[in-house]
Amino acid sequence: MSRPRIVIVGAGFAGYRAARTLSRLTRNKADITLLNPTDYFLYLPLLPQVAAGILEPRRVTVSLSGTLPHARLVLGEADAIDLDAHTVRYTGPEGDDGTLRFDRLILAAGSVNKLLPIPGVAEHAHGFRGLPEALYLRDHVTRQVELAAAADDPETCAARCTFVVVGAGYTGTEVAAQGKLFTDAQVRKHPLRARMRPRWLLLDIAERVLPELDERLSRTADRVLRQRGVEVRMGTSVKEATHRGVLLTDGEFVDTRTLVWCVGVRPDPLAESLGLPLERGRLLVDPYLQVPGRPELFAAGDGAAVPDLERPGEYTPMTAQHAWRHGKVVAHNVAASLGIGERRPYRHRDMGFVVDLGGVKAAANPLGVPLSGVAAGAVTRGYHLAAMPGNRIRVAADWLVDAVLPRQAVQLGLVRSWSVPLDTASPELVRGPGPGATESAKADKAEKTEKAEMTKKSRAVSEPAKDRPGDAPASARRPDPVQDPDAATHPEPPGPVTRSDLRAAHEPPADAPAVHKPHPETPAPHSRNSSEGAP
Repeated sequence: MSRPRIVIVGAGFAGYRAARTLSRLTRNKADITLLNPTDYFLYLPLLPQVAAGILEPRRVTVSLSGTLPHARLVLGEADAIDLDAHTVRYTGPEGDDGTLRFDRLILAAGSVNKLLPIPGVAEHAHGFRGLPEALYLRDHVTRQVELAAAADDPETCAARCTFVVVGAGYTGTEVAAQGKLFTDAQVRKHPLRARMRPRWLLLDIAERVLPELDERLSRTADRVLRQRGVEVRMGTSVKEATHRGVLLTDGEFVDTRTLVWCVGVRPDPLAESLGLPLERGRLLVDPYLQVPGRPELFAAGDGAAVPDLERPGEYTPMTAQHAWRHGKVVAHNVAASLGIGERRPYRHRDMGFVVDLGGVKAAANPLGVPLSGVAAGAVTRGYHLAAMPGNRIRVAADWLVDAVLPRQAVQLGLVRSWSVPLDTASPELVRGPGPGATESAKADKAEKTEKAEMTKKSRAVSEPAKDRPGDAPASARRPDPVQDPDAATHPEPPGPVTRSDLRAAHEPPADAPAVHKPHPETPAPHSRNSSEGAP
């Protein structure tokens, strides 16, 4: 008799822990397949430290194949799930299609950036849900400080040194706190930047910072941010975004070249394709994390609406803390459905929260005890080291190095602006160059090109472009990459990322001769559990 096949879609907090727990429970009595677009688990709570130059990118990633030796890793994104046929169709990283068959399916696809119908945001803002976005922000902030230092115009300098973060939850608060320290360090010890004043704004329509947490933690975070120089504006958000800046809901226009979108997350759209009952985009499950009427289907993490047994009538929030614990419980229940062990309902006792505010500052309430300052900072870092499933020594070493040596503020240029669009179903993947740019993106490109040409030092702002002997025609000149590296040094920026993009990019032309391609074996991967907070 063949062994039961368990497929896990997503290797975020819920999917990763489910795979690890199932490997231990089944003891090679089941075939476990993990479908994920990347070969690593991302520890999201430390992502702001990657953007701030404290941690190297690989420190917050944990190898799936290295830590899950009894689970089969299939790289790819799930495109469709046929529950009646018990199959998952996916697209691999090189555009190849594949199908996975299952006896039990755990849907742990996670979440993506939450978009709002605000003009210009999708074109000019960048999210903070994956490693590519953190790497882009790190390069972008460094570049803006360097361009500001070289600018002759005080207004241009001020605009490039202004950074706007929308969303005062976990992610936005930590990005603003870490970012302010990062930019201040870049100008503090540089004589030519002595008069530059990096400006960080944190906006949210809520009444206070970290509205989902205890008020004492909120006050602590608010106090630290304001003491550091971050402009905290509650009850305020963005009304419109342009390439020059953002118009706020209070009527003020802020000149800036940086808009970081941290307003929250929405469930991965994969769940909607199943045609099953949803709760605000999340798949409804019972307390055992099983979909009613579908004994083969389980769901966990941000994409699952799990009843909160401690608060009847409510569902557990979309946080990493819940997703991590979902993974353990769903693994036990899947194993129980195969005759291994007993089922258990999901119950969660709040163990407290930690918010890293940079340096030695943090806000924490372990076991309900409110802490701030150095004590909270020690608890926060100790908690992250204990919660990480790997790389603990490397992370601790990076923290030690950061405490005694200055950070390296250099831009590597590995991730471009157009390769990490805000409107994407895959925040963990970098978008490649190709066709499909929207009209708004094309207009933005033209505006950036014009601005780059006008700001060249060798040319007056009001002087029209002229052809000179030995030069290329003015209409054929490229934007100056020093003034604006993202302006026109690459093909047109692509539009929103969809699951069909990779497949379309690799399909042959209609008139191309048919080429026989062997049928792919049964592998596949996908995942995006990107909850906020720490597990």
